[in-house]
Amino acid sequence: MEALERTVKKQSLHTLPEESKQKRKVSVFHIPLPIFAVVLLLTLAAVFTETLPAGMIGSLLIMMVIGETFGWIGDRTPIVKSYLGGGAIVAIFGSAYLVYSGILPDTMVTQVDEFMTTGGFLDFYIAALITGSILGMNSQMLVKIGLRYFAPIFGAIAGAVLFAAIIGQIVGFTLQDAVLVITLPIMGGGMGAGAVPMAQVYSEFLGQPASYYISILVPALALGNVFAIVMASMLHKLGQRVPTLTGNGKLMDGFEETKTTTTFDLKKLGVGVLAAMLFFTVGQLLGVILPIHPYAIMILLVAAVKIMNLLPSTIVEGASQWYQFVAKAFTLALLFGIGVAYTDLGAVLNALTLQYVLIVFGVVGGAMLGAGIIGRLVGFYPIESSITAGLCMANMGGTGDVAVLSAAKRMQLMPFAQIASRLGGAVILLLAGLLMSFF
Repeated sequence: MEALERTVKKQSLHTLPEESKQKRKVSVFHIPLPIFAVVLLLTLAAVFTETLPAGMIGSLLIMMVIGETFGWIGDRTPIVKSYLGGGAIVAIFGSAYLVYSGILPDTMVTQVDEFMTTGGFLDFYIAALITGSILGMNSQMLVKIGLRYFAPIFGAIAGAVLFAAIIGQIVGFTLQDAVLVITLPIMGGGMGAGAVPMAQVYSEFLGQPASYYISILVPALALGNVFAIVMASMLHKLGQRVPTLTGNGKLMDGFEETKTTTTFDLKKLGVGVLAAMLFFTVGQLLGVILPIHPYAIMILLVAAVKIMNLLPSTIVEGASQWYQFVAKAFTLALLFGIGVAYTDLGAVLNALTLQYVLIVFGVVGGAMLGAGIIGRLVGFYPIESSITAGLCMANMGGTGDVAVLSAAKRMQLMPFAQIASRLGGAVILLLAGLLMSFF
C-alpha cells in the first residue's frame, strides 16, 4: 500500500509540471505565440512592400492580425487592462496612431477605410450582432421591456445637459456653447447620423457653412467617444465588485439570450449569415420609405419576427451561432478598422484643453448616471442601463457601440446600444432644432 502511494505521488509530481507548462503556453487569437509572430512578420512585410492583396483579403488580414496584436497587448498591460478599456482601446487608438504618425502607408489606410465604409464591413458586423442577439432573446421579456427603454434614454439626455451646463458655468463656457456645441454632438448618434445633419441644422439657423460647424463638432464627438469607452470598462469593474448593480449582460431579470447548443453547426452558421444579410437588406429597403434609420427599422423588424415566433428554430439558432462567431472572430479586427477609418487622433489631441475636457467628461458622466438612475427606477440593472442608454448615446454611433460594448464585455447588448444610438440620436436632432430657436 505504501509503495502504491509513493508511486502515485511520483506520478503527480511528474504530471503537475506538465499541466503548468500547458497553462503557461502563450497564444494570440488561439495561435501559439511563435507561430503568430511569424504571421505578424509576414503581414507587415506585405504591408510595407505594398504587396498586400487588394480588397477584402488584404484588408481583413491586416485588420485581424494587427487588431489581435493590439488587443493582446492591451489586455495584458497594467492599468490599461483594468481601467482604460484594455484591448479595445489599444486596438482603436493604436491603429489611429499608426495613421496619425504616418507609419501605416497611405495605400493601406485607404484600403482599410474603403473596406470599412464602402465595403460595408461595419454593417456586416452589426447586422450579425443585431439579428443573432435579438433572435436569441426571450420573446416574452422582449415584449415586457417595450417602451420603457426610452425612459433611461431621456434620463441620459437630461443628465448630460445638466452636468454640461453646471460644469460649463464653472469653467467659463456659455450655456449655448456647453449645450449646443459640445453636449448635443456627443449625444447625437455619431458622425453620419448625428454631427453631419446637426451641422446642417446649425448652418440653417446660424449662417455659417456646414463644414465650419463640423470642424467644431468633431473634437467633442471624438473625445466623448474616448471617455465612453473608458467609463464602460470602469462600469465592468464596478459590476465585478458590486454584483447587485449588474445583470452581467442582462438588461433586466429574465431578459437574456436563449442558450443554444455549444457545438457550432456549419449548416446553421450558413443560415445565420443569410438571415443577418436579409434582415439588414429589408431594413435598407424600408428605410427608403420610412423616415427612420435603417438600423432602427432592422431592430424593430427582427424583434417583431421574434415576438410573433415566425421563424423556425434552425434559423433562430443559426443566427445566434453566427453572431457568437462574428463577435469572437472579428471584434478586434473591426476595432482596428474603426481606429483607421473613423478616429481622428489629431482632432482629439487638439481638443485637450482642461476646460473642454472637463465639459466633455461631464457630458458623458451625466449621460451614464442619468441612464443608470432612471433605468433602475423602471426595473433595469443600472450598469447595463448606463452602458446602453447612456454611454452608447455618448459615443460615435455604430463604431462607438462596438468599442463601448467590447470594453464592457457585453456585446450581447448591441440591439439596445443601437436603439440608443439611432432612435436616441433622432431625438437629439429634434432637440437641436428646438433649442436653436430658443437660443
